Amino acid sequence: MSPGETVVRHIVVRGRVQGVGYRAWVENEAILRGLDGFVRNRRDGSVEALFAGPPEAVAEMVTACRRGPAAAHVPALEEKAGDPRLLAQRRPGERFSVLPTL
Repeated sequence: MSPGETVVRHIVVRGRVQGVGYRAWVENEAILRGLDGFVRNRRDGSVEALFAGPPEAVAEMVTACRRGPAAAHVPALEEKAGDPRLLAQRRPGERFSVLPTL
């Protein structure tokens, strides 16, 4: 991996991840790691997130999402390569956004 390389990962987290502060926790953790992207609840009870940044920071974030905040329970996390064009869904001027439920 070359210096300055950016990767994009798209995840869907299932379990007890709504109503436990999961989105706010993801937002805080992503900002601390300097990542771009978004997080949102989905109507099926899951949480979806997109992370873009240095490969190591993105990998750490995905690993952290497998645990989540203290009140969460994450039995399943789907991960795949993300489409950088999805970053356009962020709110204008924000590096990382909490988006409305999809």
